[in-house]
Amino acid sequence: MHEQRGVSAGEFAGIGIQFALVILVFTAAGTWLDRRLGTSPWLLIACVFIGAGAAFYSIYRKAMDAQRRDAARRAERKKSNSGQGSGT
Repeated sequence: MHEQRGVSAGEFAGIGIQFALVILVFTAAGTWLDRRLGTSPWLLIACVFIGAGAAFYSIYRKAMDAQRRDAARRAERKKSNSGQGSGT
């Protein structure tokens, strides 16, 4: 049986795509708001920073989830290995 370790390549690709899309959506929203309200470039700048912050927070959450899963796998592996070594 193949055991998966850590974060997969697909998860990394998904994180990168999500990061780019969040920044693009917030950039578009900032541009639209600036045109509508005549506040150029302030809302664009604010939205880019908010989008980047949201994207970094999302990456942080995913990294922490992956770390928790990896720690649980290690604990499970350690538990199963310690139970197998007692019988000779």
